[in-house]
Amino acid sequence: MLFGLVADYGVWVLAASCFLSCLLVPIPTSLLMLAGGGFVAAGDLDGGTAFAGAWMGAMLGDQTGFAIGRRFGPLLERFATKRAARKKLYAKASDMVRRKGEIGVFFSTWLFAPLGPWVNLAAGASGLGWLRFTLWDSAGEAIWVAGYIALGYSFAGQLTLISDLTSSLSGFLAAGAITLLLGWMLLKRIKKRGAGSRAV
Repeated sequence: MLFGLVADYGVWVLAASCFLSCLLVPIPTSLLMLAGGGFVAAGDLDGGTAFAGAWMGAMLGDQTGFAIGRRFGPLLERFATKRAARKKLYAKASDMVRRKGEIGVFFSTWLFAPLGPWVNLAAGASGLGWLRFTLWDSAGEAIWVAGYIALGYSFAGQLTLISDLTSSLSGFLAAGAITLLLGWMLLKRIKKRGAGSRAV
């Protein structure tokens, strides 16, 4: 059914799904982009048009989330803390923006994609500059969109298998990145303690 939507409506489905997924609407956008890549390989979609449509949809969704965060920051925080799951996600997103700024925005678009919509809201609420947000967000979304479309193009005959693999790969990459970050923090703390003991 999802592949049929891409076949019938092409780039408009890619753009709409990317836009809505960036606003917390639960849509299997990654699978649709894989399908888009498959149709590019079959010659039914133009690769540049598919990329541009999906990228523009994602950018518009991110910009909308950023604007909502900027305009309704206090109300947004109240909404986010009503449920434990939302509270946890918003807290992670806010912490990422506070510690990493625009670099956190960049990584949230493709490496930590499930956190991306919350990062957009948190970035707007935090007062992060619009230009910095937009530049790093556009680069990250380009990686996200190009990666999935290229994967769908390369494995056009095995899209079901690839969709399962990419969902697992996303979790693996996120877990790996968190492990590296925690290891770096631990190493930094050990070095700091070692320097303190030498000073004594």
